[in-house]
Amino acid sequence: MNISILNPIETPDWDSLLLSAERATFFHTMAWARVLSESYSYKPLYFAAIDNGKLTGLIPVMEIDSFLTGKRGVSLPFTDICHPIADTPDIFRALMERLTQHGDSAGWKHIEIKGGGALLDGVPHCAEHCTHILELGRDEDKVQQSFRDSTRRNIRKAYRDGVEVSSQHTAEAMAAFYGLHSRTRRRHGLPPQPWRFFARVYEHVLAAGKGVVLLATHAGKTVAGAVYFFYRDCALFKFGASDRDCSHLRANNLVMWEAIRWCCCNGFRSLHFGRTESGNQGLLQFKNGWGAVQGKVAYYRFHLKDKVFSANINGIKTSYPVCKVLPIPVLKLAGRIFYRHVG
Repeated sequence: MNISILNPIETPDWDSLLLSAERATFFHTMAWARVLSESYSYKPLYFAAIDNGKLTGLIPVMEIDSFLTGKRGVSLPFTDICHPIADTPDIFRALMERLTQHGDSAGWKHIEIKGGGALLDGVPHCAEHCTHILELGRDEDKVQQSFRDSTRRNIRKAYRDGVEVSSQHTAEAMAAFYGLHSRTRRRHGLPPQPWRFFARVYEHVLAAGKGVVLLATHAGKTVAGAVYFFYRDCALFKFGASDRDCSHLRANNLVMWEAIRWCCCNGFRSLHFGRTESGNQGLLQFKNGWGAVQGKVAYYRFHLKDKVFSANINGIKTSYPVCKVLPIPVLKLAGRIFYRHVG
């Protein structure tokens, strides 16, 4: 079996080739490869099996070469789910064999794969997260009937209180969202991702019509926002942020509802709410209120020295108390310095 190592950024027909793979998602596209590579200087290495012009197998990888966290292959950094694509188990085994051979020769510590439970059945995972997928249709009223009563009440409250939501594709909208994102990350005890990352999201995703920013305003102030990505007839909720002082307005609920309405009107079949850590009860409660089907996604880590999948989780915490008291400019500097090392 012929396994090629491709860089989608240098493969002009990559997205057309991707259309031949039924299980491909936004995270397998050239746009996302550009965002990650240009934001963090990662090297794209996409292990692909192609048969008569059809993509029959794919494991997309970014090589991270860090003096802090080591050299490794990740499929893919800062990505909720990036399951391997393989038409048959034999194709997947051939992809993994080629991937591990390359990792050995390149001096990687390990390989990380986010998703692919059907192909890795019985293999120990190093992390597991919750997912939520909402099936959509043209009838937005029917979709709303599946919402929890409290979710519908919160939507009505936001309307009554004068919250307004707009969908935008501009650099100014992305900058407004980034301001909210920075304050939200500080509240959660983390530095924000660097602005150059969101600038690349604007350039390669929003400006290309592959995503949208929804912003909620109240009395002239931006109080909540979210970023969504599109691929085929599926939408994905990627980032959300809000002003805690305005949480009583329930603007987050209205943003999500307006996004759902927008997706219904534009022919999207489903909305993926991204991943959620199983211990984040607040976010799980929010996502469970939309009538979405909850599932799980497992992450896997293959240690090249021992040639085994490990159940050991990484040492990166999801919150650092010191970040909650540091000034935002300091946190932005930390994000610019450190995020590329932890991808």
